[in-house]
This record gives sequence, structure tokens and C-alpha cells, in this order.
Amino acid sequence: MNNKKERKGLVIVNTGNGKGKTTAAVGTLFRSYGHGFRICVIQFIKAEEVKTGEFLAAQSLGIEWHYCGDGFVFESETAQNSAEIAREGWRLAKEKISDQKYDLVILDEFTYPLKFGWLDISEVIDWLKDNKPSTMHLVITGRNALPELIDYADLVTEMKEIKHPYREQKIPAQIGTDF
Repeated sequence: MNNKKERKGLVIVNTGNGKGKTTAAVGTLFRSYGHGFRICVIQFIKAEEVKTGEFLAAQSLGIEWHYCGDGFVFESETAQNSAEIAREGWRLAKEKISDQKYDLVILDEFTYPLKFGWLDISEVIDWLKDNKPSTMHLVITGRNALPELIDYADLVTEMKEIKHPYREQKIPAQIGTDF
């Protein structure tokens, strides 16, 4: 399928409690980049101050990347701020998805705003059904994907943790493999 008219834009969900959801999405990103795709990444939850390796690599290639989170903190006193940032991220995502400029859009950690109820899952899916271009691939990552999202997706992969160096040996996240 070399021709864009032959391409069917897939909705891909990477979920589960294991490591590798974002890593798999970034693998898709680089594969798509190699084929000349126009790409946009929107990261929910992760804060802009954390310059991950995938962000730095994408930046060096000119891939559009946006942060729409304030970190992995889910304390009650910061939840309202996190929710508003996520809603702003969804507004940005709708703009990027509907402007037909991209062949691949990645919504990293997007399952969290859905799971926490910051965004209504039915409204999100209805909007995507009505507005996602038919040739655009959309990758959504994060733990606890809601059943409605799983039903809507074309491809769902669950990452399952079997063994983790932090849990087993108290080895902290490692540069180059974890961020």
C-alpha cells in the first residue's frame, strides 16, 4: 500500500501495566517517518521539563511534538490543574487531527484523561468517528484503556509486566531505555 488513497488510517491502542506503550508508539513514529509521513505527537500527563530521548530525537528530525501535562502527580490538590491541561491538550489534538496535515498522530498517555473522567469517552470517540481523516493513523497509549476505546480501535496491544528492574532490584529508570 504505497498510495495514500489505498491507505486505511488505523486507530491503534497500546495499553496495559507493562513497559513499552510509548516505546511502541515511537517505533511506529520512526517507521512512519522513514516513509515520509507527516507526524504530530501530543503527550498528555508528561511535563515539558522532562526532555525524553524520544522527544530529543524527534526534535532533531523536525517532528512536531507537544506536551500537555504537568507530570505523573495525581494528588487531589493538583488534579484540577492536570484536568484543565488535559482538556487543553484535547483541544489541540482535535485541531491537529482535523486539519488534515498529518498522516500519523500519537496521543501519548491519552488513556489517563479518559479514565479519570477529565474527558468524556463517548464524546471523544464520537468526535473521532466524525473528524479523523480516513487515511490518518492514530496511536493512543496509556494504562487502563476503557472498554469503549478498545471497541473503537482497529488494533489493541496490551503490554503485560512480567518482571521489572525497579520492583525486583530497586534499579531506577535508566536514561536511554526508560526516558
